[in-house]
Amino acid sequence: MSDWLNQVFCEDALSGLARIPDASVDLILTDPPYNLGKDYGNDSDQRSVADYLAWTEQWIDTALPKLTANGSLYIFLTWRFSPEIFVMLKKRLTMMNEIIWDRRVPSMGGSVRSFTSVHDTVGFFVKRKDYYFDLDAIRIPYDAETKKARSRSIFVGAKWLELGYNPKDLWSVSRLHREHPERADHPTQKPLEIIERIVKASCPPGGVVLDPFLGSGTTAVAAKRCGRNYVGFELNPDYCAVIEQRLVAVDNPARPYVRPKVEKRPRASKKAAPAAGGAVEQGENFELI
Repeated sequence: MSDWLNQVFCEDALSGLARIPDASVDLILTDPPYNLGKDYGNDSDQRSVADYLAWTEQWIDTALPKLTANGSLYIFLTWRFSPEIFVMLKKRLTMMNEIIWDRRVPSMGGSVRSFTSVHDTVGFFVKRKDYYFDLDAIRIPYDAETKKARSRSIFVGAKWLELGYNPKDLWSVSRLHREHPERADHPTQKPLEIIERIVKASCPPGGVVLDPFLGSGTTAVAAKRCGRNYVGFELNPDYCAVIEQRLVAVDNPARPYVRPKVEKRPRASKKAAPAAGGAVEQGENFELI
């Protein structure tokens, strides 16, 4: 067993990635800071635009050599920086999809000077044409009514009808509300439903998933639940403790992870200072997702 495999390192990924051999990771799946001024217990989300893009390019160039020849990368981004970062990645990889995650934000509140942001952007990139992708593992079953409507002889025995259809590039999955049982104490936690879909599709069973910015640890939890190996990095020691508890809970269903009760912090006012590089609307910057 490699000493780096199935480990969460509480350190900066830029230095920690040296632990991981080149060409040893099947999937890089990550949700890096969006540079919108979120509070992660440090200033990692508060850079100038130039510094943020330079830092992004630095960690990308450090992480990409870790991918196997048929590996893939998925990256969560905000629309504010996805164009620049997608161009950056297109110089190094082949882009397969721009996936839109519709967070199902309620139709109240939000910006009054622009259209309210209710989605995240996910880029799907590969190293070469024979990349690993298991569509059958993520098909969405048809309901009984649809199957009945396809009962004509030309549909009999059709594999796709039994297994379901291919998820499209618009994923409508609710964000994790404060009281959601899956929710950890982290401001931008992603739902397991989304992360597990990516892991099943783009990492072979027994393969390795790398997340340079683990946050609440959802990538590691999804990998473990799906029979994959994981490795990742997280700067904040409080989040590292959360990750450890969530991973232990995967092996102990009778003792699920229970988020500690914390006092609700008041939302920042609309007049709060935005991150460097431009104004930030309330719906995007202050709403817990």
